[in-house]
Amino acid sequence: MNASQRHNLPFISPGQAQKELFHNEALQMLDALVAAAVEEPPRLSPPASPVPGACYVVAGGATGDWQGRDLHIAAFTAAGWRYVAPTEGMSAFIKSSATTAVFIGGAWEIGSVRGAKLLVDGQQVVGARTSAIGNPSGGSTIDAEARATIIGVLAALRQHGLIAQ
Repeated sequence: MNASQRHNLPFISPGQAQKELFHNEALQMLDALVAAAVEEPPRLSPPASPVPGACYVVAGGATGDWQGRDLHIAAFTAAGWRYVAPTEGMSAFIKSSATTAVFIGGAWEIGSVRGAKLLVDGQQVVGARTSAIGNPSGGSTIDAEARATIIGVLAALRQHGLIAQ
């Protein structure tokens, strides 16, 4: 085996000449991967004047130097572009929007947060979706204003996915 399984980082072999080249290449790739941060959402082509150290997510159907590197993270270095193929669960902070991109199911999912519950100061504020709640109906005394307000609250909860449709 000449490289790591997940990110294809080159290994140094016993007796290998110019070991520093392989070691430095692995460091360049790790620099792009560890606490990954990209400049902006996925783009089709490289920027005109990239700055060394800047990273980008390559969009599908990429052109120019990025052609054939769809979905990769492209890191610009003093020696040119380095590419890292994404693996399931890889994440990167998108600087321009302060959101996160996560590679799930063969695509970059941007801005979504997944979890089983949301805690604020130790207090659960959002949990698993509850079953459907029907709009109020019937009754011998009907308060139309209150009923309309309840229907509005239920509609908002459904729209946000907190209760089933």
